[in-house]
Amino acid sequence: MPAAAPRPDTSSRIDGRIDAVVHSGFAVLMVASAVRYVMRHSPADNLWTVALAAAVCALYTVTALLAHRRQPGERRHQLWLAWMIALVAAWAALVVVAPSFAWCSFAIFFLTRTAFRGPAAYVAGGATVAATAVGLFRMSEWTDVAMLLGPLAAGAMLTLIYDKVERGQEQLAVSEREAGIAAERERVSREIHDTVTQGLASSLLLLEAAQRSWPDAANPDVRKATDVLRRNLADTRSLVHELSAPGLEAAPLPEALEHAARQYVDAIRVQVTGDPRLLPSEVRHALLRVTQSAAANIKLHASADHASVTLGYLPDAVTLDVFDDGRGFDPAALPSPSEKGGYGLRAMRQRVEQLGGELSVESAPGEGTIIAAQLPVSPPASSSKEAL
Repeated sequence: MPAAAPRPDTSSRIDGRIDAVVHSGFAVLMVASAVRYVMRHSPADNLWTVALAAAVCALYTVTALLAHRRQPGERRHQLWLAWMIALVAAWAALVVVAPSFAWCSFAIFFLTRTAFRGPAAYVAGGATVAATAVGLFRMSEWTDVAMLLGPLAAGAMLTLIYDKVERGQEQLAVSEREAGIAAERERVSREIHDTVTQGLASSLLLLEAAQRSWPDAANPDVRKATDVLRRNLADTRSLVHELSAPGLEAAPLPEALEHAARQYVDAIRVQVTGDPRLLPSEVRHALLRVTQSAAANIKLHASADHASVTLGYLPDAVTLDVFDDGRGFDPAALPSPSEKGGYGLRAMRQRVEQLGGELSVESAPGEGTIIAAQLPVSPPASSSKEAL
């Protein structure tokens, strides 16, 4: 199947157009404001104000270019923030001294919201708005309160609108990522169904047909091979079903973990500690796969009488412990992967570590086994329960 053509980055194109409009507007308004100021003030007043306006233009140009070209890296980001702080300070001085330049505050405000995050964004944006309000109030000779309150009210409204747009973009990004995951799961399920599943089914039919013509002495081995192939076919079809219509992914997590574990260990139960909450889809999927793999190992190797799964919710993490009282083993003496197996624990550890988590194995011959995983998650924004 040919790979899907990459979708154009619509969000980046829109952001680029908005930036172009903001920067162009800043340039036009700065020129218009400078002309207005020069025409209304004496040359002695013009010199230092125009010089400060030129410095603001230079700082704006540098910060806009850094914003457009910036790449990951703490040093580069700190350099950009330093230029932004200098720009806000110079702009505040300019608009207080010469309120004619107040119209350019919009571009400065949007640039500060692009540069800063969290409280720093509110401080930088607030400084821009406050300087504009003071400058306009000064222009009215400290008599027109509307000149003071107008910019403050406009700044508050712009802040609320900007925050709402930002939250919408974040939610859209999450939705697009989850849609991409679902589409990829569907594609993989089709590939497995059209290749591996069909091949296993054909091989099973051929082996069952050949069994009727082979010597009786070979029948026990053929029956074993047929049984193994039939189980592999069933597992593959189950995998295809989970990928294409993942019912386990939609169920409450404790219920999904118990269902996944009971595919291999009938009497296993899931205990929950902490306050259940919604988890990111990738974390949830990793917990499901680790539980399935650990339960499969219990069935194949442990000869355990009892087994349990404990799911724990911490403020900034989620934990999973799978215990069995079986024969145990020496984790340090784990053999290298081969055609006989040995991939399970390594796959679990790799899956957990890819999400920034940790997986540990506590076991000893004759003393059972505990597989413990811990994955980081963001602290809960509310008290939403894991029942959705």
